[in-house]
Parts: sequence; C-alpha cells; structure tokens
Amino acid sequence: MILPISIIGTSVLRKKAVEVTKDYPELETLIADMFETMYKSDGVGLAAPQVGHSIRLFVVDAAAMTDDENDVFTKSFKRVFINPEILEVFGSDCTYEEGCLSVPGLHENVIRKDGVRIKYFDENFVEKEETLSGPSARVVQHEYDHLDGILFTDKVSAIRRRLIKGKIANISKGKFERHYKVKLA
Repeated sequence: MILPISIIGTSVLRKKAVEVTKDYPELETLIADMFETMYKSDGVGLAAPQVGHSIRLFVVDAAAMTDDENDVFTKSFKRVFINPEILEVFGSDCTYEEGCLSVPGLHENVIRKDGVRIKYFDENFVEKEETLSGPSARVVQHEYDHLDGILFTDKVSAIRRRLIKGKIANISKGKFERHYKVKLA
C-alpha cells in the first residue's frame, strides 16, 4: 500500500524516534509498504517518521544512485535498518546535492563524511554491522538523521538556510508539485 509522506512542518519529522520491538504491530507490512511507497515516489531511502511512524526504522535501495556498471555494491544495496546505531563516521568531507521526499522540489549541498560504520537489525531481527562508503554511506546518514528529527535542510550552510527559508515555508503549506501522496501539518 502506498503511504502518504509527511512534509516538512509535520511534527513527526522533528521527534526523536523510539526503538522498535519484535512484536511491533504489522512490522512486516509496514516495511513492505515503505519500500512500495519509496519506489512509487522515486526515492532511494525512506524513514518510518516520513510515513507517520516515530520508530527507529528505515529502508534503502541505492541502485538508482550510481551509473557506474562496476559499482556492484551500490546497485545491490537494498536494506532494512531496524534500531540502527551509527558507531563511527569517518573519511573525507564530501559535498553532495541532497533532496528529500519530505521536502519535495528542494535540493541543496550537504557536507557529510564519506564513510560510516553502523550496527542494526535486519527485517528478521538479525543483528548486523557494516562499514559503508560513498553513496551508500550518504543515504544511510541521511535516513538515520530522520530518526533523530533532523532534516537535510538543517545541515546546509547558515546563509543557504536563510535563502531557502521562504521555499521551505511554501513547501510546508503544500505549495509544490507532487506526484506522490503527501501529508501536510
């Protein structure tokens, strides 16, 4: 089922999400719905708060993030992250233009480290730990931020935040083009 995506200004996007338990009601269905919603919305990641659930869960499928046929890892980087914990960010600062399904139509440069080590549970509650770099590390950091109530717009430079303030206000009021279901504040 396609779920509506919460748009900037919706309170759930600013809450610190709570941990997921194995008995969370219909977790398997929620995960499937999140993937379906992400694909329909042309996203590469989607966090549970973006679909109205303030829980520590996100899904990613980074295949669309690379044109490099030799980048087999990114093309096969499809994961479910339950109760993730970033253990370390490392490497060089990399600037990349980011966007977000919760802030449609806005893209801004964000500086992030190019590596991350993360511990999480998969959809079967099997504990995993991975070290990621490049596009996969970026999408994981972006989605992880959602679990702490942080949006990519919080990470742009102060001067850019001032310049895009009006655009963000308009987006929060529903003044944007949409091709997927949304939920306004």
